[in-house]
Amino acid sequence: MTILIGLTGWGDHPTLYENTKDRKYKLSAYSSHFPVVEVDSSFYAIQSTENYQKWVSETPDTFSFVIKAYQSLTGHNRKHLTNREAKELVDAFIHSIQPVIHANKLNTVLFQFPPWFDIKQRNIQKIKKIRQWMGDIPIAIEFRNRSWFEDHQQETLTFLKDLGITHVICDEPQAGEGSVPTVLETTNDRVLIRFHGRNIHGWNNHGQENWREVRFLYRYNQTELQEWVKRIHMLDQQAKEITILFNNNSGGDAADNAKQLLELLDLTYQGLHPKQIDFFDLI
Repeated sequence: MTILIGLTGWGDHPTLYENTKDRKYKLSAYSSHFPVVEVDSSFYAIQSTENYQKWVSETPDTFSFVIKAYQSLTGHNRKHLTNREAKELVDAFIHSIQPVIHANKLNTVLFQFPPWFDIKQRNIQKIKKIRQWMGDIPIAIEFRNRSWFEDHQQETLTFLKDLGITHVICDEPQAGEGSVPTVLETTNDRVLIRFHGRNIHGWNNHGQENWREVRFLYRYNQTELQEWVKRIHMLDQQAKEITILFNNNSGGDAADNAKQLLELLDLTYQGLHPKQIDFFDLI
């Protein structure tokens, strides 16, 4: 059984690279602490194969990437795409991540759907098309609309299981329709857990100027993380691999919470980059 703990993105965790001032060394520094990371830049734009090749070369052989699907594919930008346009975007996205696939460093592709993506027939069909177009590439789906679980939890889980899609388990504020409960069930032999914090005010207050900055402003306490230790051990019996990502970094808490959970689970990783003094700072 493998449990991988990491963070969403590697550029905004100053406690991990105190001796690394230059951004181009941050992924190498990050990978001396954690064995997995989520690529968030792929949500905002389809990245170049050169970028992925660079990231592959900067990480250890055992490292893996969760790659977030481009926002036009999930519907976050509210652009209407024809089937042909959507398929072309999927093909471009698949092409872009080939260096990660070839290096055997792809953990999964994460499709995080927006809060207005509810349980309607057209959205069910969209998921089926995405699964078909992605081929044998592992994908995971994170819902942000309660309708998928409120009255249809078992149907949703069976649907994902039949398609071979990983159901993303979330720890997030219970903030009405635009949030989902923590559903501790698996749909295949992989588990992906994402910790968003429990800042209910920040989650819902879209009107405030700094909403995006405070949305994930939360620090898990020891008791809250200890509850998850029990849950992880339970999920451990159902899957071959568990990947856990901390996204609560509006206040810089993600890295510390991830390390706390590592200690609680008594986990250590082999094959990470060695923690070394940055010699560029000594010149």
